[in-house]
Amino acid sequence: MTATVFIDGAAGTTGLEIADRLAGRSEFTLVTLDEARRKDPAARAEALNDADFVILCLPDDAARDAVAMIRSEKVRVIDASSAHRTAIGWTYGFPEVIGRESVASARRVSNPGCYPTGFIGLLAPLVGAGLLPKDWPYVCHAVSGYSGGGKAMIGQFEADRDIAFRAYGLGLGHKHVPEMQRHVGLSHAPLFAPAVVPAHRGMLVEVPLQLSAMSLAAAPDVLRASLVEAYRGSPIVKVREDQPAELLLRGSMAPVDTLELLVFGARDGSQARLVAMLDNLGKGASGAAVQNLNLMAGLDETAGLRL
Repeated sequence: MTATVFIDGAAGTTGLEIADRLAGRSEFTLVTLDEARRKDPAARAEALNDADFVILCLPDDAARDAVAMIRSEKVRVIDASSAHRTAIGWTYGFPEVIGRESVASARRVSNPGCYPTGFIGLLAPLVGAGLLPKDWPYVCHAVSGYSGGGKAMIGQFEADRDIAFRAYGLGLGHKHVPEMQRHVGLSHAPLFAPAVVPAHRGMLVEVPLQLSAMSLAAAPDVLRASLVEAYRGSPIVKVREDQPAELLLRGSMAPVDTLELLVFGARDGSQARLVAMLDNLGKGASGAAVQNLNLMAGLDETAGLRL
C-alpha cells in the first residue's frame, strides 16, 4: 500500500533533498501544493491532515504552528526543525541511539540537529556505558558547510567568495545545546563552538578529552572498541578503527547519508579526540528524515539513502 507524504517547507534545502531521496519510490506518493495553494492556509491545513506522513522543514515557530494545525489522529509527523527535540511527547529520531523500535512506533518524531548528530553519536554510547563521566564539562568544536544555514547563509557565502571561516554562536547558548545535553545525559551543558567554512556541504564535529584529568575515563582504545560494538551491524554509522594523519572536508563532497566516527588517542593514553564526519544535509538533516520515515513506514531503513 502506498503512503502519502506531505513535505511542509518543500522549497527549502532540506525539503528539496528529502524529495530527491523519495523520487521514484513506489512506497510513497508526495502530496504537493503549487505556489498559490501553498500560501492558502486552508489548502495547507488540508494537506497537513490528509497525508499519512508529514515532514516539517520549517523554522521553529512555523513548525509549532503546523503541528497545532494537525487534527487528524492518523497523521504521523517528522519535524526537521529544532522545535521539538527536547519536547515531551516527541521521540528523538536517532534510531542508532534510542532504538529503531522506538522510532518505528512513534507518531511524533523530532529529527536530530546536524551538529548534535555528531556529538551525540560519539558520546551517548560512551557515557551510557560508564566509560566517560556524565558530569564532565565537555567541549565541542565543529565546522560545517554553509548549506546548513539556509538560504541566507548560502547567499552570503556564494556572494562573498572571500569568506574563509565564519565563527558564530559566540555569545554561547546555541539552540543545539539543550538537545546535546539531554540526549547524552550530561550534568552540565557542553561548551559548543560551531563554525562555517566555504564548502556547500560536509561537517566535522570534535570532542577533545583530557582523559588524565577525569576520575572515570577509559583509555582511547577502549573508547574506540566500545563505539565499534555499539554500532556493530549499522549500515549507516561506521566506526573507523584507524587513526589517519589528517581529515579533510572537500568543497566537492557528494551527498552521503552515513555518519563516520573516529577516536584519536595520545600514545600514553592521557588525551583523546573524538571526531564525527557527516554530510550536514544527509545524516544531519534530509537523510535522517528519510531513514526515520522508512522505519515509521515499516520499510528497510536504508531505502532511498546514499550510502
